[in-house]
Amino acid sequence: MGHGGNVIEELEADHREVEELFSRIEALPTGDIGLRGLVDQVTIELVRHSVAEEQYLYPAVREHVEGGDELADKEIAEHAEAEKLMKKLEQMRVDDAQFHPTLQKLMEGVDTHVRDEEGQLFPRLRQVCTPEALDELGDKIRRAKAMAPTRPHPSAPDTPPANKLLAPGAGLVDRVRDFVTGRGKS
Repeated sequence: MGHGGNVIEELEADHREVEELFSRIEALPTGDIGLRGLVDQVTIELVRHSVAEEQYLYPAVREHVEGGDELADKEIAEHAEAEKLMKKLEQMRVDDAQFHPTLQKLMEGVDTHVRDEEGQLFPRLRQVCTPEALDELGDKIRRAKAMAPTRPHPSAPDTPPANKLLAPGAGLVDRVRDFVTGRGKS
């Protein structure tokens, strides 16, 4: 994460990264021991991405895009559903009978979310924002991802200002836990 470019380029690069992780996950047999590391990696990337979008992208959509409130609310609801699924996966063993169906539901939801953002939200944002504004948003997104949590926190606030206040602290705790456990290093 942290690819550079304007907000759309940054987030599309994140989408490609997650899609690549999903491809690697799908290549493994159900219950494979390597699945835990890949699911942890995709969770880290999705949580950081979602937190950054909720802090900066969706407020910009609300402000600049016609019908932006509805669009942002829909995207945030999709994030909340994905976060609940990631929390379930985090608590399951890879050989649990519900692990693969839960993972499949997450991948399908994320795929739909990515197609919606890239097909509808990003083009609309590009039409109403200057290149400079998109660049500035990209910088804010990168900074937010660097401080964001790496684990799902479904009960955490998902709109400003509360999310901007609480996410860095949760992110610090998550990164310490990840360091101690080695999570996300594979």
